[in-house]
Amino acid sequence: MNTLYYGDNLDILKNHIKDETVDLIYLDPPFQSGKNYNQIFQPATFGVKGATSQIQAFEDTWNWGPEAEREYTELITGTLTTEPPGQKLIDLMKAMRGYLTECPLLAYLCMMAPRLVEMRRVLKDTGSIYLHCDPTASHYLKLVMDAVFGVKNFQNEIIWSYRTQGATKKRWSRKHDVILFYTKTKKWTFNYMTERSYMQHKYGFAKDDFKIDEEGRQYRDALIRDVWEISALQSGTKERLGYPTQKPEALLERIIKASSNKEDKVLDPFCGCGTTIAVAEKLRRQWTGIDITYLAIDVIKKRLEKNHIKENEYYKVYGEPKDVYSAGKLSEQKPFEFEVWAVSQLNATPTGKTGDKGVDGVINFIDYTKTGKIGRGIISVKGGHSINPGMVRDLKGTIQSQNADFGILVTSKEPTRGMIEEAVKEGSFNYCYHEGTTHKIIPKIQLLTVEDLFTDPIPVKLPPGVIEPYRKPDIKKDNGQQTLI
Repeated sequence: MNTLYYGDNLDILKNHIKDETVDLIYLDPPFQSGKNYNQIFQPATFGVKGATSQIQAFEDTWNWGPEAEREYTELITGTLTTEPPGQKLIDLMKAMRGYLTECPLLAYLCMMAPRLVEMRRVLKDTGSIYLHCDPTASHYLKLVMDAVFGVKNFQNEIIWSYRTQGATKKRWSRKHDVILFYTKTKKWTFNYMTERSYMQHKYGFAKDDFKIDEEGRQYRDALIRDVWEISALQSGTKERLGYPTQKPEALLERIIKASSNKEDKVLDPFCGCGTTIAVAEKLRRQWTGIDITYLAIDVIKKRLEKNHIKENEYYKVYGEPKDVYSAGKLSEQKPFEFEVWAVSQLNATPTGKTGDKGVDGVINFIDYTKTGKIGRGIISVKGGHSINPGMVRDLKGTIQSQNADFGILVTSKEPTRGMIEEAVKEGSFNYCYHEGTTHKIIPKIQLLTVEDLFTDPIPVKLPPGVIEPYRKPDIKKDNGQQTLI
């Protein structure tokens, strides 16, 4: 069955992916540029920062320190990966350390190298791998790929050229990414006829070079170039989810069509918002996705659900909490990831890791009592073992300061009598989903436990018209009617 893994992809590759079982690997790892990558849509309307990003999850790894030193030592001694790396990679990493010294870039390469070793192990002899990067580290990564996959198995340096806003007066505008295409052996899948280079005129080509497709369009029957002009996703693009590093489906479609066949297995070990998975599913490939942030797993699950692809029926998720005990362990080990998980169970949008003003999640909904506006609920998650009525009072203050309509407090233990009394004091709020009809059924403050999050349905009252998570909650008025943008 298709699978999503929540966890460190090095551990997942080593412990869950068997040798030579993958036909195609596409990876779009963080680019080591010092930026905050993969940041989900920020509901700036409410002054709350967006959710944490994948590069933040690796932040400590990319500063040279004990963890990077450990990875480097275990890599060159052959204890970090399932199989010891080749001598060429060991020699390269030693040379890199001498040249770069102990710096963030070397720490980044120490993170990437063992993962690429594992990817080669799981790739079939007929398989291909596409490593998506940018000019910041592409030349270093190509050396690592040469050492892992072999210089003779390098096939292309693909340039993805795109147009986006922005210019500079100091240098040429940087408007391309690099995709390194390698194979495992000299026998690999490549369906070049699935991609046709359509031409507007015949200048420079012989007449026999051209054919007419089923729609009457003229194309040149030849291999496409290694420079791809595919539009980047703009803010108004329909497929955009709010992931700034989200790649267009057309890019992944070209790679998957060319380097795999139906029912082949596609792996994305840095799957982010799941574009590889969405395209693989559409093209009838099997797929496996891995990501270290639960935020990404939640985005992908909701993306699949929107396309009527149901969990446990078409795919499974491994690594996420399945009971109160595993949720408690996640709370102890990764408090922020636990908050994201808890918020996602309520079909809400997680907020930022820092500066969130006591808000861990947001629920937006259409409210006709607010002309031209939307309603808003906030979620606060407390994973510790100590609970008290002060938590409810704090949530009350946050509701007021954030101008929210209601709040939900999630705790690890059953609420005390004092907490229940504080919540009841706040009463309910009025909202209107259909014009002319007023409802008073949503408590101002609701109390839930972690155990409640595993029930179906979860015992929570939400107003109708809840806007889907990760979507910009803007509405417009048209002839007096409110419509979600």
